[in-house]
Amino acid sequence: MIGLYEVAQAAGVSPATASRALHRPELVALRTRERVEQAAQQLGYRPNVLARGLRTRGSRTIGLIVTDILNPFHATLAKGVQDTAEESGYTVLMFNSDEQPDKERRALETLHGHLPQGLIVVPTAQTQENLAVVPGLPTIELDRASGREGAHTVMVDNVAGSREAVQHLLSLGHRRIGMIVGQQDISTARERLQGYREALESAGVEYHDSLVLPGNHREADGRLAALRLLSRRERPTALFVGNNEMTVGAVLATRELGLDIPRDLSIVGFDDSRWAQTMSPALSVVSQPTYELGQIACQHLLNLISGQRLQGSVRLPTRFVHRQSTGPLPAGQE
Repeated sequence: MIGLYEVAQAAGVSPATASRALHRPELVALRTRERVEQAAQQLGYRPNVLARGLRTRGSRTIGLIVTDILNPFHATLAKGVQDTAEESGYTVLMFNSDEQPDKERRALETLHGHLPQGLIVVPTAQTQENLAVVPGLPTIELDRASGREGAHTVMVDNVAGSREAVQHLLSLGHRRIGMIVGQQDISTARERLQGYREALESAGVEYHDSLVLPGNHREADGRLAALRLLSRRERPTALFVGNNEMTVGAVLATRELGLDIPRDLSIVGFDDSRWAQTMSPALSVVSQPTYELGQIACQHLLNLISGQRLQGSVRLPTRFVHRQSTGPLPAGQE
């Protein structure tokens, strides 16, 4: 590996001068700096950011922990974070928790060893306890809230988004509306269920626990929940599904059962994606400003790192997108 000593030799300067030329160029004469930079480029020198961080007790690194990088929603969040970090000269170390608190804790332990300046985390059910691994680290909670007192969060208005989706189904005449929910120890899942209930209540439609089944944020569990709901003699005429992975499972279940969307069943999902737009029929959804969530979370973290005071919680609005997966209640059904 090419080190600073080799660069200094090639440029004909001391290692200290080479270091200043590369890391504090304003302290070095222009011709000397150009000579060092040319030597570094020719030799393929890359600075050891971690080693420099160990010397200065910090690095231009931030951590990012998402719960499912295979989910397009989380991939888009991560891109928003990374693009914003890179614009400010920061490197992002990303981890995937798979919704598992133990895996999240191991990620935090690994991250702690890299001396990050801050952290963005999509919380699991035990993030509040796990953050004890990195005490005092500036942290932004993204998409969800762990329940920590004084936490800085960047999320959407889940209640309003869900309420609008269910109100759309109600406006089409549907009254037996099922819901596939996420884990109720996750804040977003609780809020989306709350929006569902509020919409029913405002329309004078009775809420039934039997029409709400868990999908645990996963495609497979969403499929099983949909099969259970749609195999009943008095099945729902419409489904509202709490995230995009569970929605995939619900759509697969309708195909297994030979149901036509939207003639036999109307479906609305929470989260938009390319597949939701291109499936046939195209899916009506609650759309989140996903990339912007990542951008804002990262910018707020950088502001925290620089010592700025922030408001505790940021809520972005959602947008209901009406496509072809929802239609009027079929004649003769209630």
